[in-house]
Amino acid sequence: MAQGFRLDGGAESLVFLTTEAGAPRLVYWGPDLGPADPIPALARLAIRAIPHGMLDGGERLSWLPEAGQGFTGHPGLLAHRNGAQVVSQMTLRDADLTSGAATLVLEDAAAGIELTLSLSLEAATGVLTSRTTLRNTGPEPLTLDWLAAGALDSPHNDLLLFDGRWTREFAPVRQILSTGLIAKENRTGRTSHYAPPFAVVGEPHFSETRGEAFALHLAWSGDHRIFAERLRDGRIQVQAGELLHPGEVILGRGESYQSPALYMARSESGLNGISDRLHPFVRDVILGGRLRGKTRPVHYNGWEAIYFDHDLATLKGLADLAAEAGAERYVLDDGWFKGRPDDRSGLGDWTVDPAKYPDGLTPLIDHVRGLGMEFGLWVEPEMANADSDLLRAHPDWILGDPGRDQPLGRGQYVLDLTRPEVADNIYRQLDALLSRNAIGYLKWDMNRDLTHALSGGRAAVHNQTLAVYALMDRLRAPHPVVEIESCSSGGGRADYEILRRTDRIWTSDCNDPIERQVIQRGFSIFFPPEVMGSHVGAAASHTTARTASLDLRAMTALGGHMGIEADLRAFSQVERDQLAAAIALHKTLRDDLHAGRTLRLEHPDCLAFANLGARSVLVSAAQVETSRAAALAPLRVIGLEPQAEFEIVMINPPERPFAVMKRRIPLVKGDTLVASGDMLARTGIPLPVLRAGEIAVFRLTRIAP
Repeated sequence: MAQGFRLDGGAESLVFLTTEAGAPRLVYWGPDLGPADPIPALARLAIRAIPHGMLDGGERLSWLPEAGQGFTGHPGLLAHRNGAQVVSQMTLRDADLTSGAATLVLEDAAAGIELTLSLSLEAATGVLTSRTTLRNTGPEPLTLDWLAAGALDSPHNDLLLFDGRWTREFAPVRQILSTGLIAKENRTGRTSHYAPPFAVVGEPHFSETRGEAFALHLAWSGDHRIFAERLRDGRIQVQAGELLHPGEVILGRGESYQSPALYMARSESGLNGISDRLHPFVRDVILGGRLRGKTRPVHYNGWEAIYFDHDLATLKGLADLAAEAGAERYVLDDGWFKGRPDDRSGLGDWTVDPAKYPDGLTPLIDHVRGLGMEFGLWVEPEMANADSDLLRAHPDWILGDPGRDQPLGRGQYVLDLTRPEVADNIYRQLDALLSRNAIGYLKWDMNRDLTHALSGGRAAVHNQTLAVYALMDRLRAPHPVVEIESCSSGGGRADYEILRRTDRIWTSDCNDPIERQVIQRGFSIFFPPEVMGSHVGAAASHTTARTASLDLRAMTALGGHMGIEADLRAFSQVERDQLAAAIALHKTLRDDLHAGRTLRLEHPDCLAFANLGARSVLVSAAQVETSRAAALAPLRVIGLEPQAEFEIVMINPPERPFAVMKRRIPLVKGDTLVASGDMLARTGIPLPVLRAGEIAVFRLTRIAP
C-alpha cells in the first residue's frame, strides 16, 4: 500500500495519508495539485509536534477516528457486545484506488469487525461523497451506537448551522467554536424544521462571496447528528452520521450497516462557491439529470383557498381563475378522501369521498385538463387517524410501543411501514389511485414527528426511513412520469436522499414573502431553484397575519419553482392581471434560470439575489425591514462576464415613486441602462428608495457582440 492517495475532480485535489493502522488521514483539500506527486512533501508537512501531557502518539485524528487508537475526542465508531465495549484497532487490509475514488477495507479480527470506507470526488463539481460500512465478523451480535460517515479535519472554526421551526425553516446560526463540542441533533424521524442535516465550517467571517468554506450534508431523511469539536491540540473535527437509538442496529454475524452518504464541498469564494458546486451536483447526480431541460410547470394549490371545504363547483371556478392567471398544474390538497371533514379523521383511507365527489375525481380532473393544466393530488401515505377504516381494522399497525399512550401530531398516528403487510396495503391504495385517475403529480406530505418509534419492541426510525424510500421507489416504478413533491409540514423533510425520489421540495408552509426571503436564502445554499417550491400567497399571510403587496409576493416567488396558493376569488381584476403578468414573466425566464447559477448578493440593507441564466439575469433586492440609511447603496452584481455588456431594465417600477423619492433614478423612470459585467460588480445597480415590504427587481440581458 502506498503512503497515501489522492482524489481529483472539479479542479480540486484531496490527499490522504495512510498507514497500516487505522483509517486514512486527510492532509490536503484544495486546488488541483497538478501532475506531480504531492504525497512525499505533504507527508513531511503533516508531521505535528506532540506536547507533554498527552499520549505518545498524540490525537490520532483520521477520517474515522478510533478511541482504541488513542483518540480522546468523540470517536467515529461506538459499539458493544452485550454491554462490553468494543475496542477497535483497525488495520488496513485492502485498497482500491482510482483518480476520483477510493475504497478502503479495514479490519480488526480481534474485535470481530470489518470497516469499508468509500470515498469519491465527482469529476465535474468536486463534491466529495463519503460512506462507511461496518460488518460484524464476530460470533456474537454487535450493537452499533454510532458510526460516522466521515470526520473532516477542519482548518477553520467559524460554524454556520441551521435552526428554525415550522414556517421558519433554514434559519442560519453563526458561532465560533472556541472549545469543546457543538452538536445539532435531530430526533423527529424526518430532517426536521429546527436541525436540518447541513453545516458549513469556514475561515473567520466567511460570507456569501468571500472566504474558504467547507459544506457538509448528511443525505438522510431520519434522525441524524452533526457536530464540530475542538480537540486538545487545537485541531477541529466535524463529524456527521445517523443518530441511532438504543438497540436500533444490532448486527448478527456477517450482517452489515451502511451509513448515509455524507456530501461535502469546498469553496474559496464563500457560500456562493459552495452553491456553484452543489447545485449542478444535485441536478446531474442526485436528480440524475431528469429535470435538465424539463420545464417546471407553474402550480396552483387551493389549500389556503378552501382548506377542507370541498365543493366541485368552487374547485372548478378556482381552476378557471388559476388557468387564467397562467397556472399549468392544479393540485388538490387535503380533504378529498372519504371521512375527512377536518384533520382528525380519514387518513389511511385513500379513496375518494363519495359525499364530496359522488362521481369521483374524474369531473374535476377532466375540467382541469380541459383548461390545459395537469392534475396533482395531496397524500400523506405514512400516517393514519384512529378514526379511519384502516386503523379500525388494524389498530396494531401503528408505529410505537403497544400499551403506551402515543402522543399525537395533527391528530394522527404513524403507520409501521417496516411491516410488509402495512406497506403493501398503502402501496395498493396509491397504485389504484394513480392507475384509475389521470394524476401527474403527488404532493407527498408527512405532518408529524416520530415519538417512541418502535416496531416489535425495537427502535425503528432507521427501518421506517428505509421503508419510506422503498414505498416511493415501488410506486415510481409503474408510474415513472408521476412527479412527487417532498413536503413535511413545509420544509421538514429536505435532503438529497429524499430528492433522489422526488422532483420538488415544499420549502415552507409560510407564504409570507418577508419570511420567505430569509427561508429561501438559506435553502438556496444547498438546493437549486427548480426544486424550490415558492408560491404567491394571500395578501394577509395565513401563518403570520402580516399583509404584503402582490408585487412583493409575486417577485419573491419569481426565481424558484413558482406557484399560487391563495383564494383567487378574493383578488381584484387588477390584481389578477398583475399576477398573470408576473407568471408570464416567470415563464420567459424559468428554463434559462432553472439551469443557471443562484448567487446571494451582499448588501447592507436589502436581501438580494441574482439568478444567472445563459441569456437572462434576474436580480432582486428586497427591503424586509426599514433601511438604516435614507438612501440605499448601489447593489453590486457579481458573477457576470466582466467584459460583456448588459441591458438593464427595472421589471417593477413603483407606481408612486414621488411618495418616497424627490429624485427618481433612470431605471424607475423606465429607462434602459447599459453596463459591463465589470461595472456592475464594482459600481453596482442604483437602487430606488424602498420602504419596508418593497422589492426592486431587474432583468439584465446580455447584448450580443
